[in-house]
Amino acid sequence: MITGAGSGFGLAAARRLAAQGAHLALSDLETAPLSQVEGALVAPLDVTDEDAMADHVARVLDRFGRLDVAINNAGIGGSMGPITGIPLAEFDRVMAVNARGVFLGMKHQLPPMLSARSGAILNMASAAGILGAGMMAAYAASKHAVVGLTRAAADEVARKGVRVNALCPSFADTPLFTRLADEIGERQGITREAAFERIAARVPMRRVARVDEVVQAMLWACDPRNSFMTGQAISIDGGLSAV
Repeated sequence: MITGAGSGFGLAAARRLAAQGAHLALSDLETAPLSQVEGALVAPLDVTDEDAMADHVARVLDRFGRLDVAINNAGIGGSMGPITGIPLAEFDRVMAVNARGVFLGMKHQLPPMLSARSGAILNMASAAGILGAGMMAAYAASKHAVVGLTRAAADEVARKGVRVNALCPSFADTPLFTRLADEIGERQGITREAAFERIAARVPMRRVARVDEVVQAMLWACDPRNSFMTGQAISIDGGLSAV
């Protein structure tokens, strides 16, 4: 089960998993891109709506009989600006999708996994969930919440056969990153390409991640052979968190 599967890491992971023969349940607010993944259960889903989340998990179980892996990938970046200028409604919107969405996902994904005493959940956090992120306070707060939820859940279920981890990528070549670069470019009066270069210069490896690099880490985190790792916030950030 992958939420936010319509673009970026979610869609790329769905394609990789489909190629490996996985049975997929894919959701997003916009489902048109998911038609590219043959044989998948595709449904629109607002991850902030508990009834919708519960119904979606029920459909997954009705279709496949079990839930082995859940990737809570749905997320938004929100607008940039200082804390003093963030409207409360914008803060609440970002927290609802990024943090509440992960909470509701795990709330309804865990019961069938606990019944089976088997399963893995991967919550997509961010380097901003470990580090600070000036001018992106709502996003950073939401991703710190994802890391906290991940560790709490992992502690609760570690003795019951279920693993829960978070992945914390930094800048990667996704639509979300493009929107970030555009906003930075607009604020600083520079081109998108110049904004890309400024962002990449902050990373010790002097580049942003390729989507496939992050997806490889996603699959590794969910692999049943990776059976002794739980409760981790895994950085994949080109060395950003090392400095």
